Amino acid sequence: SLKPCENTAAGASDTNLNKRTKSIYTPLELQFLEMKNRFKDAVLCVECGYKYRFFGEDAEIAAKELNIYCHLDHNFMTASIPSHRLFVHVRRLVAKGHKVGVIKQMETAALKAAGENKSTLFSRKLTALYTKSTLIGEDILLEQMLDESVDVEEVAADVPDNYLLCVCEGGDSPRDNRRRGDVVMGIMAIQPTTGEVIFDSFQDSAARSELESRVLRLQPVEIILPSRLSDPSERLISSITSI
Repeated sequence: SLKPCENTAAGASDTNLNKRTKSIYTPLELQFLEMKNRFKDAVLCVECGYKYRFFGEDAEIAAKELNIYCHLDHNFMTASIPSHRLFVHVRRLVAKGHKVGVIKQMETAALKAAGENKSTLFSRKLTALYTKSTLIGEDILLEQMLDESVDVEEVAADVPDNYLLCVCEGGDSPRDNRRRGDVVMGIMAIQPTTGEVIFDSFQDSAARSELESRVLRLQPVEIILPSRLSDPSERLISSITSI
């Protein structure tokens, strides 16, 4: 466990204080906490000079999935990767089922040194959020082409069916065909890599056989669901995603 910092300022703000250890967060740690509160479900890669750093639980996840060293630094466990290998590791984390956020510095060291705020923390913001369906972009493609282990022609031809599927329910079926559990449904599938869009609207029974056939046909890597979903639809989606 962490030991309390002996130099803790008497008037330190509660937001700057680690309540568990009574030690003060560094400016970078506070910046990370602010980002993490906004993107709680993502593993965050934070640009720090010529490397990207992971903090806290993100560092432990990165150490496990990427087989890199993780150690305690101030108030958090931390791990790091070289900046030029960022997207190699992003792909590995995404392949393991993690959502990955990339936080980049918005200032260069040279410009900051010449400015009036040279003694302050680098400003940073989230510039990309990657999942299995959104692992695309010029940076990802460039990294693949620069990787000597990957054939350039294979990169161009390798377009996975990484559909992002959105499902919605439109209420009860028409009155003359209404049965218990019947519903009108709509789906939209997007292939971010190619820009392909597939959409459909259909009437489904309580067994949700029509929805099942479409989901199994598309094999989406991600499914976006409404906040309220009927029990038959929820059971079907749960059974498919648990396979």
